[in-house]
Amino acid sequence: MPKIKLAENTVQLIKDICVEFENKENELINVLHQVQSKFGYLPAEVQEVIARELKTSVAKVYGVVTFYSFFTMIPQGENPISICMGTACYVRGAEQVLNEFKRQLKVEVGESTEDGKFSINCLRCVGACGLAPVVTVGEKVYGRVAPTDVKKIIAEYQAIKC
Repeated sequence: MPKIKLAENTVQLIKDICVEFENKENELINVLHQVQSKFGYLPAEVQEVIARELKTSVAKVYGVVTFYSFFTMIPQGENPISICMGTACYVRGAEQVLNEFKRQLKVEVGESTEDGKFSINCLRCVGACGLAPVVTVGEKVYGRVAPTDVKKIIAEYQAIKC
């Protein structure tokens, strides 16, 4: 990916978030959550600013970003869709649900639709195994999702005008 130049106001916003957490390295996950909620993703340039402000290595920041499935280095759609592929979800048909989302939206895992409205990702566990298979769209959790539910879920978000 090509390196991006962060605007000064963006850098300042990241610094302000770090200050909210007293620039403490042990607050790294909280800082990453806050920054990602503002920007939607955590590109390398943002991680570098965070590392500098928390006085830690870029490698440590990158390691946390890549370890936890909640964090992403790829721009997400307005409505990020995540399909749980944990054991319970997988054995109850998550792969078929994923395939239906890919078919309906005409994108692959890790991609966003051309209009930027949706992106698709997989995650390992939502912690709602009793509702398997589970899909999240943003913060909303859908349980016991069948491939036949996919069209309705997508339509719910297409109806929202931003």
